[in-house]
Amino acid sequence: MILVYKKISGSSVAYLVLYVDDILLIGNDVKMLGDIKAWLSTQFSMKDMGEASYILGIKIYRDRSRRMLGLTQSSYIEKVLKRFRMEHSKQGALPMRHGIKLSKKQSLRLMRNIKGCRTSPMPRS
Repeated sequence: MILVYKKISGSSVAYLVLYVDDILLIGNDVKMLGDIKAWLSTQFSMKDMGEASYILGIKIYRDRSRRMLGLTQSSYIEKVLKRFRMEHSKQGALPMRHGIKLSKKQSLRLMRNIKGCRTSPMPRS
C-alpha cells in the first residue's frame, strides 16, 4: 500500500509518499522540505538519498532550464517485452499521435462495442 500525505502552508505545498521503507518528499518550498526532513529525522532513523531518480520502477527525469519534470516506465515496459519475448515487436504511437482528432461518432461506436462485449459471452475455442 502506498500512502500519500500532503501539507499546505500558504502557497507552500509538500507531499510525502511512503511505500514500505522508502519515502519520497516533494514540494515547492525548499525550506519547508528541509523542516519536514529535520522533523522526520528526530522521529525515525533515516538517510537522505538526495534527488530521486527512480521510485517504484518509474524513472524521474528533469530539465530544470525548462522547468520540466517527467516520468517514464520505459525500463519496465522493456522488461515485460523481454519476458514475453516481444522485444523486437513493432512500436506504435502510444498513447496516440499528436494532433489526432477523434469525432463524436467514433466515440459512440466505441461505447456500443464495449457494451456489446459486456453482454456477449466469449467464444470458446
